Amino acid sequence: MPAQRRQLAALNPIQQLQAGQVPRRLVQLYLGLILYGASMGLMIQGNLGLDPWDVLHSGITKHLDVSFGTVVIAMSFVVLLAWIPLRQWPGFGTISNAIVIGLVTDLTLTTVARPDELWLRAVFMVAGIVVNGLAGAMYIGAQFGPGPRDGLMTGLVRRTGLSVRLVRTTIEVIVLGIGWLLGGVVGLGTVAYALAIGPIVHVLLPLFTVKLSVPAVPTPSPQPQEQPEA
Repeated sequence: MPAQRRQLAALNPIQQLQAGQVPRRLVQLYLGLILYGASMGLMIQGNLGLDPWDVLHSGITKHLDVSFGTVVIAMSFVVLLAWIPLRQWPGFGTISNAIVIGLVTDLTLTTVARPDELWLRAVFMVAGIVVNGLAGAMYIGAQFGPGPRDGLMTGLVRRTGLSVRLVRTTIEVIVLGIGWLLGGVVGLGTVAYALAIGPIVHVLLPLFTVKLSVPAVPTPSPQPQEQPEA
């Protein structure tokens, strides 16, 4: 009988496809990615400060003549290199993450106008943070491989045994510092995101982690002992 596991499993790409509930997981994956890209667009249009990774992305755009979404996609592949020492497995969801989020973010920026009213900008900021945490829990919980940035979190959690809340917050603070040095936009929303996103994902991830059927590793049968000669 396969072992039923609710927590995130360390699966290679083939095992991710063989673990069951593929249609349901694909829907959850892509809905999460779309919501994540839209939440990034809302944060940007709220204009009260970007999330820490977007501070880094916006800082890079000040030095390179490329679109924001293009930087998001490019940085996704750069961050994948940090997975090597963590022995974090990528998957179909990892590649989808690197592409879909950037495209949806650009689409959101072209279709959602930036409001002038402070209260509406605050709504954009709060909605962006909450939806971002929800979306992250959804696509990570689909277990097709985390996104490049979230792979840092899940890899470090697995390797260190520390909580999602602590690891995610530490990553956000470090990325924020680098982005600020590059001239990225920092504001109230940046601080709110850095402090809130770790606890939100910490709470929601177990709720959206799909229960998988992971084949149990067979236990080798004991070898017969040789009887000593009389």
